[in-house]
Amino acid sequence: MTLPVAVTGVGSVTPLGVGAAVLASRLVAGETALVGGDGRCVEFDAGEFLTRRESRRNARFAQLALVAADEAVHQAGWSNGLPYPPEEILCIVGTGLGGAPESPQGTDATPLTVPLMMANSAAASLCTRYGIRGESFATSGACAAGAQAIGVAMGAIRRGEAAAAVVGGAEAASVPLICESFAQAGALSPTGRCVPFGADRDGFVMGEGAGILVLESVAGARARGAEILGLVMGYGASSDAHHVTAPSPDGVPAAQAMRRALADAGVAPEDLCYINTHGTGTPLNDEAEIRSLRLALGDALASIPLSSTKAATGHLFGAGGAVESIITLAALRGGTAPPTYGLSEPDRRLGELDHVLSARALKPGPSGVIGLSDSLGFGGHNSVLVLGAP
Repeated sequence: MTLPVAVTGVGSVTPLGVGAAVLASRLVAGETALVGGDGRCVEFDAGEFLTRRESRRNARFAQLALVAADEAVHQAGWSNGLPYPPEEILCIVGTGLGGAPESPQGTDATPLTVPLMMANSAAASLCTRYGIRGESFATSGACAAGAQAIGVAMGAIRRGEAAAAVVGGAEAASVPLICESFAQAGALSPTGRCVPFGADRDGFVMGEGAGILVLESVAGARARGAEILGLVMGYGASSDAHHVTAPSPDGVPAAQAMRRALADAGVAPEDLCYINTHGTGTPLNDEAEIRSLRLALGDALASIPLSSTKAATGHLFGAGGAVESIITLAALRGGTAPPTYGLSEPDRRLGELDHVLSARALKPGPSGVIGLSDSLGFGGHNSVLVLGAP
């Protein structure tokens, strides 16, 4: 087993509100932020957190990342300066679509159009804000991008290539061009409801948001007296090599990523006490995901509580893996799993599963309080994280 990496700060902006604590508490309370078939961050006003210049020079997805990062950096105790040499800190912010334009018309272009659209602009802005001079870039594995960022940073810290990292994902793609494309592809819910694993599920609902985490070695965090909020224990990834949007129907590649994450963490399926699923609410995706989980976890799957929080936040695409990692860490730390909002009649064709229908206390497994969060992106990008309580 390789060493886990410490999480010392988390921050989020989601349709459920500004702040990671707000996100966790509203999820456990069984609330949803989806209104009229859309999940917007209506409580977020960039002007309350950013200067006029910062707002103008950052697309909405990067604005969300900046505010989430401020929360995470403050919680980690970095507010008065970086605790490590700036060149030894990574900054990786995943996104699927970057600064998606409200209008695709060329006549709307300005000198800032391209910088605002660039997928790496959120990471670049975070580096400028905090003086981070280590490597920075954007992972862009669609819906798996946020989880990819965490996994890549964890590996670099373990190998001693970085002392710490500011990582996560951000997305603000709920714009007409993107929504119409997903609608034409048959992925959006025509009823405006997102009911992952439900017998009557009919698609996902768009959302937007950002999740940022501060990662550092356990030894480094302890040496400076930082509170450890949780652990990133393992990471696994794979590619379907199947289709630009549809998952591999046999579930084998995603299952491989799950097995790799467990092996990397040095834990068995029976050690898991919670699974935060990708759970988009599309018939095809839910079926393939459960097939993958069953292949990877075997008979243990039936007794592991699982839920999808996309029913409450919407599908956050590139931000999803990071936000859902923060949700999973909160569930493990607080000992309570959030429910799949609106799920009352699970699809029996998916087999025996332990759906969390209302907030439920988690029971530690043989190796402690450990959870799994999987992110399965368009294009067949599979990224899986094994997380632990502090």
